[in-house]
Amino acid sequence: MSIKISHLTHIYNADTIFEKTALNDISIEIQKGEFIGLIGHTGSGKSTLIQHLNGTISPTSGEILLDGENIHKDKTKLKEVRQRVGLAFQYPEHQLFEMTVYKDVAFGPTNMKLTEQEIDKRVKEALQTVGLSEAVYDKSPFELSGGQKRRVAIAGVLAMNPEILILDEPTAGLDPKGRDEILYAIKQLHEQRGITIILVSHSMEDVAKLADRLIVMEKGHIAMTGTPKEVFAKVKELEKIGLAAPQISYVIAALKEKGYTLPKDIYTVEEAVKALYTLLKGEKQL
Repeated sequence: MSIKISHLTHIYNADTIFEKTALNDISIEIQKGEFIGLIGHTGSGKSTLIQHLNGTISPTSGEILLDGENIHKDKTKLKEVRQRVGLAFQYPEHQLFEMTVYKDVAFGPTNMKLTEQEIDKRVKEALQTVGLSEAVYDKSPFELSGGQKRRVAIAGVLAMNPEILILDEPTAGLDPKGRDEILYAIKQLHEQRGITIILVSHSMEDVAKLADRLIVMEKGHIAMTGTPKEVFAKVKELEKIGLAAPQISYVIAALKEKGYTLPKDIYTVEEAVKALYTLLKGEKQL
């Protein structure tokens, strides 16, 4: 399932002294199975954009096309759109409310009027996908760690069986362990299910490691798009809009200045480890 954004504009408080254009004539397409990293400075329009993708808010002008059909053409179908395009807001664990983990994840499928057998299947598959075992099913969500709560909340979205999953800053506020757990779960989800994922993040390291393609936003526009290597190669342009390449690329650049022979397009820690190991191994042989 593809999403095509066509000439999308959104203006908050139109025709008032508080009028603000959050999105300005955006056009871009996201293909089925892509892993998109959506980045941009605070206020660039990222959150407004993702809320359009499942019909949470409506455009001032322009269209959101889901498999070629305008999602706002028939307002009665918006519930179906939101099942197909799952959106996990920032700090989704604040929306947990059921007495047990199992019941919380089952809430969405239950409202879809599915059979008990199908609900049970979806709940267990969703919790397994985010790396939570049966040991937590009967626990209160509020007894869990921050990272576990976040995973329960994401499982609740997954249990709706979306074709597209949008995650708004899924690691925000988590400790390193919780952050690693979430990122691993997201990576596994994409690899195992092959669904389209749109990850909104301030972490250049995360999107460099996970995303197939980046969309960079600035002041309601799309400033650039491309693979992580293509985008992060434009480091001066990124810095002008308040962003940067992943920190490891600056470390590699500093080593190159000192005379070490290293590739210039290293943007993940894993790539750096491999390159440095190869370099050190070669020097020892000399």
